[in-house]
Amino acid sequence: MDSYEIYRKANNLIQYYGTNDPVRLAREMNIVLRDVDEFEDLLGMYTFRWNHRIILMNPHVNPILYRMVVGHEIGHDQNHRELAKGEGLKEFELFNMTSITEYEANAFNAHLLIDEKEMIEHFKDGYDIAAVAQMHEVNINLLLIKVQEMNCLGMDFKLPYEPDPRFFRNTRY
Repeated sequence: MDSYEIYRKANNLIQYYGTNDPVRLAREMNIVLRDVDEFEDLLGMYTFRWNHRIILMNPHVNPILYRMVVGHEIGHDQNHRELAKGEGLKEFELFNMTSITEYEANAFNAHLLIDEKEMIEHFKDGYDIAAVAQMHEVNINLLLIKVQEMNCLGMDFKLPYEPDPRFFRNTRY
């Protein structure tokens, strides 16, 4: 899947449902969203069974991380539904850049959660990448993915550094 297609899918959902809030989107899209108290190391999981789209979540994560994980799982719903049949897509390392499916779900999530017009304005106002990530309530690595993807769409941002593919290993929730 190319960058434009991922961008288009995320923005079409935002436009159609009038929100970029992943929890609200999941409900509006009739995706079953369930918290699973037994999840300890698992942040979230998407599965497609019996013609039902299901996101299972770790309820013990903080609200910002919860929102990011739900958005990522919606990315799997939109881009990898067929792969999610059976055991589902387990997210032990949400931002594992070695997997194309994980990168596509992260890119979708970046487009969903980060409005590029606001992002560009923040950069023009002189805010650095860490401040802009905080303003959008996302992990800095998700913002770096957004910037990479916008470059693929023809923009010319300078990345101060590459996203850390293992940053979720150190995430405390």
